[in-house]
Amino acid sequence: MSHLDPVVTGDTGLDVEAIRAQFPILHQEINGKPLVYLDNGATAQKPAVVIDAVSHCYRSYYANIHRGVHDLSQRSTTAFEGVRGTVQRFLNAPSQEEVIFTRGTTEGINLVANSFVRPNLSAGDEILVTGMEHHSNIVPWQLLCEATGAKLVVVPFSDAGEIDLGDVTARINARTKLVSVIHVSNALGTINPVAEIARLAHERDVPVLLDGAQSAPHMPVDVQSLGCDFYVFSGHKTYGPSGVGVLWGRYALLESMPPWHGGGDMIKTVSFEGTEFAEPPQRFEAGTPNIAGVIGLGVALDWLMGLGLDRIAAHEADLLAYAHEQVGAMDGVRIIGNARHKAGALSFVMNEAHPHDIGTILDNDGIAIRSGHHCAQPVMQRYGIPATARASFGVYNTRAEVDRLVASIDKVKRLFA
Repeated sequence: MSHLDPVVTGDTGLDVEAIRAQFPILHQEINGKPLVYLDNGATAQKPAVVIDAVSHCYRSYYANIHRGVHDLSQRSTTAFEGVRGTVQRFLNAPSQEEVIFTRGTTEGINLVANSFVRPNLSAGDEILVTGMEHHSNIVPWQLLCEATGAKLVVVPFSDAGEIDLGDVTARINARTKLVSVIHVSNALGTINPVAEIARLAHERDVPVLLDGAQSAPHMPVDVQSLGCDFYVFSGHKTYGPSGVGVLWGRYALLESMPPWHGGGDMIKTVSFEGTEFAEPPQRFEAGTPNIAGVIGLGVALDWLMGLGLDRIAAHEADLLAYAHEQVGAMDGVRIIGNARHKAGALSFVMNEAHPHDIGTILDNDGIAIRSGHHCAQPVMQRYGIPATARASFGVYNTRAEVDRLVASIDKVKRLFA
């Protein structure tokens, strides 16, 4: 049975069939079966409006930004810079000047690590993370600790996949320089109590970074209510292009940070005697960016806000609870991660079959899931397993697709019995 909050049975206000019609890639067959795409935790598919926006940019007005007085450059610059305001609304950020465009969540975390944390980090200092982090919120801190003699401190989580706030409190001390926490676990689906974690950290004057890669597509995000100091997310998981993402940071912190990458477009003046750097956010955006990608990201975020993140969250909560009930009732199947508050992901293992075998058989039925460690090997080690099979949901998924998932898992059981 499901350990989740009760299934949402009411009308969420979304016309899912109309939404599905906007995604060209969904209307195909895989191995002779209609595609069921349940790998949204890895990347989401793109609605036509995003595809068209990127195409229109390249076909109609693409040019390099900030540097040209000609019409195409001016139009590209206006479209690109306008996305900062879109991100500001999406995150309820105080200012669009706090929005930095990156290549994705990973680069955003590395930017904070190298520009904000490293200049103030000494041997014996500590960076606090949880045991359920994605590799992108582990490896940058390990590299930083190896270079400086600092220490990575890990908050454990329970068998259900939940963080105890008492364990957080016990690990924050005078040497803690940053708390960096995943908002929603990509491997377990756990929604962490990040607002409470931020409050505990701020009581000790410790800044907080939130990895929002798995929360931004699935629920309303208000960085002011969450109380974080930095928030990062990726475009490709929010139904936008790949190779683009966002780092939001409090302006006072960004203003104090040196640049990480040097080059064009992040300067005021350059001479061989020295360089004066631009103010944030341009200070952190060296070189020609992914111009069309950023424009596509803005369209994707507008599209999400038009649907309503609260309605998306309700729809996906219904799907996830329904899937938990169906899969959890199957003999020989164990769900990994039974937190009371979850979003997006259902990870499981089977007695008879390795996750890679599960993924292959489901693919033969036209069902795309993820099999592996999900770039979260410490999570797998915590449960003593090499990998899981993970079905992760998006706004275009349906209960009928969950039924097909369950039927295909049953086929795996019969084949390996």
